[in-house]
Amino acid sequence: MSADLYVYAISTPAEEHQLGTGIDDHTLRVITAPGGVAAVVHEHRDGPYQGDDDDDVRRWVLSHSDVVERLAEATGAVLPVSFNVIVAHSEEDPAEVRLQRWLHENADDLAARLAQLRGRIELRIEISLDAATVAHGHPETEVMRAEIDDRPAGMQRLLRKRLEHHARDLADALADELYPDYRRRLAALADDLVENRASRAEPGEVPVAAFSVLAPAEQTQAIGSALAKIRDEQPAAQIRFLGPWPPYSFADVPTMTS
Repeated sequence: MSADLYVYAISTPAEEHQLGTGIDDHTLRVITAPGGVAAVVHEHRDGPYQGDDDDDVRRWVLSHSDVVERLAEATGAVLPVSFNVIVAHSEEDPAEVRLQRWLHENADDLAARLAQLRGRIELRIEISLDAATVAHGHPETEVMRAEIDDRPAGMQRLLRKRLEHHARDLADALADELYPDYRRRLAALADDLVENRASRAEPGEVPVAAFSVLAPAEQTQAIGSALAKIRDEQPAAQIRFLGPWPPYSFADVPTMTS
């Protein structure tokens, strides 16, 4: 019985023995098409990966990512496909035929994008400000702190909440001031840069910027040095520097009919 195809990524053709196995140890296949592009897949019969167990979902996503990373190492350039993209099979239009047709129709665009991404990696950068550090030493903050010490316990709780809001307002204003400069510095070191809307600051912090950055692999150290300089300049800065990863945020894969 023929099966659906679960798709991991698009690349130039790779040797299957280089890629190991996929989710739940499924055997990986490389589906090629004219134009020098290929898709890495496994034969799939059970519908989308979903369930109530977060550990299972996390394991599936990590397995998917592992295949993409191995493919990037094997070929030098990869277009990651989102988790849970499955090409459906039917007797009239088998999954492999549908996938090969999609690869052929989009071969020029896919090959051009792979060429642009060769040797490139994605880095994720999150910069925030610790609100308490921003407010420390500010004249109005010190007046508010002194007022708290002279009040009853119930009033102190209200005043501390007011102080937290004040610190956050100061940090918000500073974040707005710093953002354009930080964005300019990082963009100068990257091929491309996009906002990472899913990022969330830790409690007590105010976000300044969250970027996904596309850059040559050899630029990683320079970007790290730029972030270290930001940290040295701004004591309140909290920086998270994640990666390198395949260029998930920059793949621009055309819509694949399921």
